Amino acid sequence: MKTVIRTLAWATYIFWIILIFFSVTAVYSAVQLAQGFRFGEPQTRTHNGTATLSLPLHINNVGFYDVSNLNLTTSISDSSGAFISYSSTFVQLIPRGGDSSLAHNITLDGNSMNSSELSHLLFADDNLTVDTTVTLDYAKVIPFALGTNLRMPWGAPLSNLTLGNVSMNGTSATVPFSFENHSFFELNGTMRLEIIDNLDHVVGQGTVNILALPQSDYSDSLTVAVSGVPATARLYFQTSVFSYGPVVIPLV
Repeated sequence: MKTVIRTLAWATYIFWIILIFFSVTAVYSAVQLAQGFRFGEPQTRTHNGTATLSLPLHINNVGFYDVSNLNLTTSISDSSGAFISYSSTFVQLIPRGGDSSLAHNITLDGNSMNSSELSHLLFADDNLTVDTTVTLDYAKVIPFALGTNLRMPWGAPLSNLTLGNVSMNGTSATVPFSFENHSFFELNGTMRLEIIDNLDHVVGQGTVNILALPQSDYSDSLTVAVSGVPATARLYFQTSVFSYGPVVIPLV
């Protein structure tokens, strides 16, 4: 009986020694792993009505254990809590001593801004809420999760959209317009103008190309033939990132 007790005692001691050793090396490795994360320069691109922010990430696993099931997720909402975007990046395995390079792509669907909840983002700056979560399995037995919540400024692509005074020349009306592109993407497309009279009839229309660089002011004018007295303008935007309209603005 004493032999059995001594054997169990030694087994218990060995178990605790292994557990302490594993815990210490796991913590040390986790610290080393955190130092092995490097972020590259973010890149932006637009395609088929979406704007994508690509964040390069290089992970060098200099710890003692494998990293598996790494999942990086990002959820974005506006200041009122309306959902905008969800993005996820998954890496199945980063062995000890190995490294991995990936790009976490955060995509904003410009057409989603047509909704009543999000259309204000086209015209007014905002502070977006970005929830980021990282989950992984360390040494294939220890689950790890880390979450952050931060604010990200949003710049409206059509900030301070304004129509100037209408200039009449016979049956032609020249309408100046301007806006400020506060966004991080280029605004490339067309603006269609409909001129409406007091009876809500379309009395003139025309289209103009627009190309507004990020963080820049833009102004131009459009001359159209009219068959009545201008009262209101309807604006329709068709760009590489979003389509929206009408924006109704009284004419002066």
